[in-house]
Amino acid sequence: MSGWRKLGVIAGGGELPVVLAEHLAATQRPYFIARIANMADIALDAHPGASHGLGQMGARMDAIREAGCDALVLIGQVQRPDLKTLQLDDVALSMLPAILAAMPQGDDALLRAVLSEHEKAGFRVVGADQVMHDLLAPAGAWGVVAPNDHHKRDMAKAAKVAAASGAFDIGQGVVVCDGLVLSVEAQEGTDAMLRRVAELPTTIRGTPQARRGVLVKRPKPIQERRIDLPTIGVRTVEGAAAAGLAGIAVEAQGALAVRRVDIVAAANRHGIFVYGFTADETDKA
Repeated sequence: MSGWRKLGVIAGGGELPVVLAEHLAATQRPYFIARIANMADIALDAHPGASHGLGQMGARMDAIREAGCDALVLIGQVQRPDLKTLQLDDVALSMLPAILAAMPQGDDALLRAVLSEHEKAGFRVVGADQVMHDLLAPAGAWGVVAPNDHHKRDMAKAAKVAAASGAFDIGQGVVVCDGLVLSVEAQEGTDAMLRRVAELPTTIRGTPQARRGVLVKRPKPIQERRIDLPTIGVRTVEGAAAAGLAGIAVEAQGALAVRRVDIVAAANRHGIFVYGFTADETDKA
């Protein structure tokens, strides 16, 4: 990791910001965690930083500057706010026209607008994978279970559907079972999507006793890869297992794996595969 003196981490919810903070602490790189209040995990309180509300853009940027940060990572889950109730400071109000223009266009457009506003403020924005390369999904089977040819056909179809829906900035995840599209992720997120799949009739999906179907996550074709890359963790494995799926496939080098050792252990325990596919495997299948 090079190219900056001190890293600012604007941290939303979820485990990924915690993993990144732990990595920075372990590697003794200077960092500052700008926690988004009521979203960031409480574990981040143990790291150097400060908390601000989502709409306190100016105060957050001032704190990051005062900490000596010259680069930023924007990471973690941030729910779309209700702008009617969100308390905005002057800097946030100045960003509002760009953000309002982007909001109807989809999540990627909104994130691009937020990223652009931080760059205009003088910060270099980098991807989490540039800071912690081990986060990137590797190619091939990760655990003891590997997908068979039937699974790979489901994988290829799901990957193509994900690319098509992603072109409209809809989502990053798709579930396919025996060639049938069971679910396409939209605003509900992967965990909720998997819960919906688990409620479908077992005639069209697998069960823990007879696993069928694959969850695929891949970047949108329009993806700004410095922010919001597809992410999986142990909870994803547990959700896929509960839905009776045979496995999970993510685009190699195009997704983030939170605590990969734990992901593999959970997948092995449930007897499902986790697989990193290449575009050649799916797009040309």
